[in-house]
Amino acid sequence: MIWLAVIALAVAVFAVLAGVLRAPRAGWEAIVAALMIGLAGYAAQGHPGVPGAPKSAREVVHGGAAAAVQERLKLAGNGPVAADSRLVIADALVRHGEFADAATVLRGTIDKDPKNSDAWLALGNALTGHAEGTLSPAALYAYRQASAADPAAPGPPFFLGLALARSGKLDEGRALWAALLARTPAQAPWRADLVQKLARLDDLIAQMRRAQAIGQ
Repeated sequence: MIWLAVIALAVAVFAVLAGVLRAPRAGWEAIVAALMIGLAGYAAQGHPGVPGAPKSAREVVHGGAAAAVQERLKLAGNGPVAADSRLVIADALVRHGEFADAATVLRGTIDKDPKNSDAWLALGNALTGHAEGTLSPAALYAYRQASAADPAAPGPPFFLGLALARSGKLDEGRALWAALLARTPAQAPWRADLVQKLARLDDLIAQMRRAQAIGQ
């Protein structure tokens, strides 16, 4: 039974990295290799007879492109749709997976209003979506511009932290979320959701470290 739990943990970790955090396909082989090394290490040094209670990895976020749009709108506090009509168009394109077209619309919006933090944030999300979850230099620039345009906005650190985590930089993503939580008012409607997501990310980080320790 212990072996089944260990194998299930490895499968769960891969599922979270590949499916939930959407690690790029190019890195899947490296992830599988790392997990196989961990299993081999456990086979050589583990103690199956020792009681344990491994936990399944939990999702850090839910949904896809449509969920990301709703998350951004919730963090901005602008209601179910964006106030800017051009952002409404871009959001509709993102919901249908048309990230490149959405980015084109958003670039036009930013050209007219370079201080539009929500447009910069939406552009960062569109570029990340177009790259299948990979944090590209262009997306990183957009997130940073969004933060510079409105340093108090919660959206930029939240989505940059998410993109970092999905790219395998779990500790960097966690640091951004922790800092965001520290300055989030107790009455903020999205605070409880952030607390839950941070706890899930902490759980994943802990499981990854345990797997690394087993492989050493």
